[in-house]
Amino acid sequence: MQDLTQSDSGDDIPRDKLTGSLRRPSVKKNVAAIHVSGKLTLLQRKLSNVLLLNAYDTLISRPKHQIDARTLCLMVGYNSNDMETLKQSLRSLAETTAEWDMLDEQGRQEWGVSSLLSYAKLKGGICEYAYSPALAEKLHDPKVFALINLNIQRRFTSGHALALYENCYRFVRTGSTGWWPIELFRRLMGVDGSAYYDSFKHLNAKVIKPAVAEVNKTSNILLEPEFRKMGRQVVELRFKIKENPQLGLLNIDDGEGIRQGLTYRRLIAVGVSDRLARQWIAQHGEAYVNEKLDYLAGREGIESPVRYLTAAIRDDYKPADGSEAAPSNADIGSLDEMRALRTKQLDRIRALVADRSPTQRDADKRLFLARLKDAALRADFGKSGWDSAANRSAIVRFWDEMVPGAFEDLT
Repeated sequence: MQDLTQSDSGDDIPRDKLTGSLRRPSVKKNVAAIHVSGKLTLLQRKLSNVLLLNAYDTLISRPKHQIDARTLCLMVGYNSNDMETLKQSLRSLAETTAEWDMLDEQGRQEWGVSSLLSYAKLKGGICEYAYSPALAEKLHDPKVFALINLNIQRRFTSGHALALYENCYRFVRTGSTGWWPIELFRRLMGVDGSAYYDSFKHLNAKVIKPAVAEVNKTSNILLEPEFRKMGRQVVELRFKIKENPQLGLLNIDDGEGIRQGLTYRRLIAVGVSDRLARQWIAQHGEAYVNEKLDYLAGREGIESPVRYLTAAIRDDYKPADGSEAAPSNADIGSLDEMRALRTKQLDRIRALVADRSPTQRDADKRLFLARLKDAALRADFGKSGWDSAANRSAIVRFWDEMVPGAFEDLT
């Protein structure tokens, strides 16, 4: 959770009398820095990010913050009933110090230190916690702290990799972290107390190379380390940074574009294999395949939907003239009432979601997804979220359980 913000700073030194890098007209200086010990475990580091995200909107306006303990465990990967591990992690955060060294707008130096959490407690299934006012002010400043995308955070399996990502992410626009003393880097990675990592050979092989590889594979940035030596000894390092052009393709193969479509999900729902579904859509187009799916939906007593659909697509089945009975006025009235009810339910669901914190919203989605066993339904929810028409009844039941009586006034 360390970020550095840089700004250009000129000088009045006669550069024509200087040589090498000293001739540069400006130098980028850190105007803000927050360093948090890298000795937190991977899960503890994830926990600190979730707590901060949960509190961020009211970081300055409220002295303390709350989050459902079960939600918190779910967000960071703990067993939802593992309160002992959660207690230990909260204890570690309270014992971890955050240190800042920064220049204000007038150029005055400010140094400070604070525990990462001023306190934390668990009571009645709720986790309550707080930051010191001074640290909360620094963390809330967007020039100092960049919120970490929790979806990316979850991908990390190494604490060193996540720590490196957090320390580099802020610099994606400037393209480089700037040079860090090797001692600072050891501290950020949490290995400053180990004699083994005093050797740069060991540090590079066990920390730098694996962490860079995981960041490049897992996240939305690409890192390239560079080293500066004094004699034969590495004394500084920096990381060149650029956006990862494969971010949109993470965990996505060549067929993912098709898999995001409603037609694909409808095919999967009736039992068509992934390969065949993609083949049909690529060969015939979504409109044609949807037409045959609609035709299949209007047939009764079909023992093998996939075999029937195969024939319908191959032979271009079409409904006979007049085979579809016109709906009666009563049917139309019932449909209008149902549509009106579903619109009201959707509006209510959107309001319930809006009342949740960002962390709770993410946890709600994960809880609901865990209930869905059908791949097509999971895919539809993944694309449409709480607006998913295919999951509407299940979504209403879910929110009625989360907020009892939420739909009682709707008819």
